[in-house]
Amino acid sequence: MAASPDAPPPASKAARSSASPLERIASFRFAYIAIFLFLVAYVFTVHWLEEILRYHYRAAIEAAVKVDPAEGPVAKQIAERVGGLLRSSPWIEYGEVRVRPLVLGADGHTLLYAGTGFVAPVDGTNDASLLPAIVEVELALPHNTVLANAVLVLYAALLVSVLVWHTRRLAAREAVRLAALAGARDALAGRAQVIEAELARIRGRLDEVEPESELQAEEIGGLQRERAELQARLVRLERREAELRSGSARAQKLEEERRALEELLEEATRDLATKEGELAELRNQSRRAGKRAARDEEWIARRLRTLYKNLEVDDRAIANLVELGDETWRLRAEEMLKRLCDEPDTALVRRKVGGLPPHLSIFELGFADKGRIYYTAGQTRRFRVLAVGAKNSQKTDLEYLSRLPKGT
Repeated sequence: MAASPDAPPPASKAARSSASPLERIASFRFAYIAIFLFLVAYVFTVHWLEEILRYHYRAAIEAAVKVDPAEGPVAKQIAERVGGLLRSSPWIEYGEVRVRPLVLGADGHTLLYAGTGFVAPVDGTNDASLLPAIVEVELALPHNTVLANAVLVLYAALLVSVLVWHTRRLAAREAVRLAALAGARDALAGRAQVIEAELARIRGRLDEVEPESELQAEEIGGLQRERAELQARLVRLERREAELRSGSARAQKLEEERRALEELLEEATRDLATKEGELAELRNQSRRAGKRAARDEEWIARRLRTLYKNLEVDDRAIANLVELGDETWRLRAEEMLKRLCDEPDTALVRRKVGGLPPHLSIFELGFADKGRIYYTAGQTRRFRVLAVGAKNSQKTDLEYLSRLPKGT
């Protein structure tokens, strides 16, 4: 059926029903902001006027208190001039501005003028000594005065004008939207009429072909059953084809894996032969290095025990010297051993080695920054060299020293 011309567009209904209370409040945000700015502007304008008027009256009163003592009493002249200034001010008379000036003498204690009254100076006070006078001004612009109300009316008129302009702009925009919605509604109504006409024409054709459709429905049912059987056979054939293809693919994959494993086996055999050759070479080198190290230990042992008569050098210390490898380190270590043998007072003894059993008294002698020589008192000679090491072998050396027997 055709939609009613008076029915609202469905989109508008959905938009109105889906609008939340917060969204409806947010539609008035311009008015809220305008009112907030109106209040802030009014408060700050009144405060600004107070500051300007305070500056104005302070300057005027400071000019009024500049009097000549020769023309009469200073306090009287100040009272007349300040009073006349306040009485003739239109801001006070019409704007209801409250001004309370306070005039003190130059000594800061003598009151010459306060508020709107006159205060006579203390008897015996020299008028000339009261100058220059000190001025303090207290000014207030209450919110219920004429000037404050004028500011309020001005901003209220501006607020109303802005809100009227905003309301008219919103009304114009809504009128455009309503016109667009009305046009859309008319177009939908015309389209609904066209659709109703098409439906009526189709219903007429269905009434004409309905008897023939029953026979066609039976034929269609038979064809559909035949198609279902053919599809089932096709599915079985596809499954069988997939099984055959998967079996062929597995066989091909196994063949490829066999070839890959044969290639890996050949490569591993070649690597194994190479490694065996390298291992044999390393064994030969290790054997030659062991013989060389044994000769070095024998040579160093004969040298140390021949040159340094005051030292007992353990086999562990000789092996450590050979393991140093660097000839420079060996020379530095031998230099410290010579100093320990000949000049023990000048040897760089770092400290007594801690963390050892109580029966061991072992000392540490440094060389080449990180080198260490561990020694103790000898049994047949003055000192006994127990081990030689560096920073990286400190833990192993200390474990060896801690295992030394009592009486070492």
